[in-house]
Amino acid sequence: MTDLNSEIFQAETQLAPRVQGLIQLVTEHIRDGRIQRSLALVAAGSSFVSGLEVSYEHYKGSYSNPVMYSPVLLSGALTVASGCAIFSERTARTWMRGLSAITLADGIIGFGFHIRGIARKPGGWRIPVVNIVMGPPIFAPLLFGTAAYLALMASYLRREGEPKLPPAELEKVSAKKYSGWKRELYEGKFQKHLAVVSALWAAFSGFEAWYSHYKNNFQYKVQWSPILLAPLQVAACVAAIVNERMATTLLPAVSVVTALDGAVGFGFHARGVLRRPGGKQKWLYNILYGPPIFAPLLFSACGALGLLASVLRREKRV
Repeated sequence: MTDLNSEIFQAETQLAPRVQGLIQLVTEHIRDGRIQRSLALVAAGSSFVSGLEVSYEHYKGSYSNPVMYSPVLLSGALTVASGCAIFSERTARTWMRGLSAITLADGIIGFGFHIRGIARKPGGWRIPVVNIVMGPPIFAPLLFGTAAYLALMASYLRREGEPKLPPAELEKVSAKKYSGWKRELYEGKFQKHLAVVSALWAAFSGFEAWYSHYKNNFQYKVQWSPILLAPLQVAACVAAIVNERMATTLLPAVSVVTALDGAVGFGFHARGVLRRPGGKQKWLYNILYGPPIFAPLLFSACGALGLLASVLRREKRV
């Protein structure tokens, strides 16, 4: 028994430095902006989930307007392009960048269509609460666009396999390729930038969670958690933009809670789908008309982005 304990202790002492070294390596890559493949993978996953959400929401709307097909097709194309960008830098700089820009524009246009859809309901904006709750999800197109924005950001980053360059040499290389915010992305200095994206994503997701749970009359107390956490996530992101210390203390703490809450919410939504009449036997129907199964994962992504922002370096520009 003593020999076994000794072997376990030796294994733990050998494993600890390796884990610590891996964490340091990952942190170094993030701070240097050498995370193009990783962020492309995140963009691909976000685009895929957003595309599924859009596809069944528009299915419930019977695709009454041909423009409703555009986000479904673009999300699929962007998912493929982002997936290919993991293996090909050229794809990341061309196809992923171009499709992300088009998809982002489509999300903004879709936001306009959703506003128009609410205005066209009986009473229009004179009864905003009722029509926002019962009409098309107003911020869903902008949430769809955030996945595209991640892909656009990834297209300007360096790849994980690139060597670490001294600051002076890196600035020379980046100055030849880009300027302004693009240059800062290339150099890995976009902490404030990503904090803004996380804040917007949290605000949109929180509002979507509010009216989705409002329609369910907040049947479970846990449904209040994203409503309460979304403003906290936004506040933490704003604090991180203003104060660098908040970016390394408050922001990661709140972001971890937000990410975990989204994961727990996904479990509740999956349970809600399975508890509907028919359960697993009518899984497709229940996913379409049950709680939006992937929505909590998009909320969880807000926390993941905030956590990533807390590790990045800050921009030089004010």
